[in-house]
Amino acid sequence: MDMRYSPDPTGSAAPEDKAPQAASRREEIKGVFSTQSVVKFGTGATSRRTIQKTFWFVQEQDDDSIEVQPLNKNYIPSGPKRQVPKEEFLQKFSPEPEFYVSTVFPKMQELSGTISRGEKHRESGELYSAEFEFSHALKVDEENVRANFGLGLTYMDRGEKNKANDIFERLVKLDAAFGSEHKHLFNDFGINLRKSQMYDQAVQYYRRAIELTQEDDHLWINIARAYYEKGDMKSCADHLRRALEMNPGSDDARQFWNFLVRRGYISDSGEVKERARDKGADKGRGRAKAAPKADGPKAAMDKGGPAAESGADTAESGGKASGSMTLNLPKF
Repeated sequence: MDMRYSPDPTGSAAPEDKAPQAASRREEIKGVFSTQSVVKFGTGATSRRTIQKTFWFVQEQDDDSIEVQPLNKNYIPSGPKRQVPKEEFLQKFSPEPEFYVSTVFPKMQELSGTISRGEKHRESGELYSAEFEFSHALKVDEENVRANFGLGLTYMDRGEKNKANDIFERLVKLDAAFGSEHKHLFNDFGINLRKSQMYDQAVQYYRRAIELTQEDDHLWINIARAYYEKGDMKSCADHLRRALEMNPGSDDARQFWNFLVRRGYISDSGEVKERARDKGADKGRGRAKAAPKADGPKAAMDKGGPAAESGADTAESGGKASGSMTLNLPKF
């Protein structure tokens, strides 16, 4: 579970030596709360009513609204979050401090530890151990963003595209996967989709990010990059043009555009040349083989291309959803 909120399970008070104004501030609303609702079962004379209790993980926001997220059957915060006005929250939600301390918080810690172990195994190249930890985490919380990203990246590291695609299909349905708090995982996943030659998935991935965030030129550059690797020069140019329309001052987009012009894929006006169409088709068909050493942005880096001009080897962009980063044009 993403431990963005690191609650103190002891509920200890602030030290007395803190500044008076800090000590007098109202403690923010955070922890586990419950609501009750009456549920009717059956019909007619056999009908009966029962009280149903639902537990929520709660976090007060800066605008005084309250963000609530349901607990799943394993008592882990999971599923969609929603905002509740504070007045409504105070009327309908009841605190459950003992349940939080004794059950929910320990389970959240345990889940976070499982995911951390999986991430360390993956970083060390211990991919089967990583798979074990991430899979165990997803049994507890199948919508956990970190665990899904981790398992998907592990499958791509092992070259198991079918399994990686299953995780991809799950991730694109999770709005939380495109939040800024997961920007590094977002970037890694997008890069690895391309490196695994899962170009259609990479395009869908970035388009989903555009749907969920304000439009960002970096996301359009990343889609153009996926189309370039796929060998679709027309779509590459179209999406790169869109990025330049959004941000004419983008060095990344301009360098990419100039690279396509120098290589003869497009004209200065942006028209895709027939030579580029043929090369693009060959590029797409030949992906199963090793890419020619003399072709593409990586070669341009060695011959004064985009990377050499910029003087930097930068990280791939995730756009608004993943923070302000720049395109990793030289790397394939």
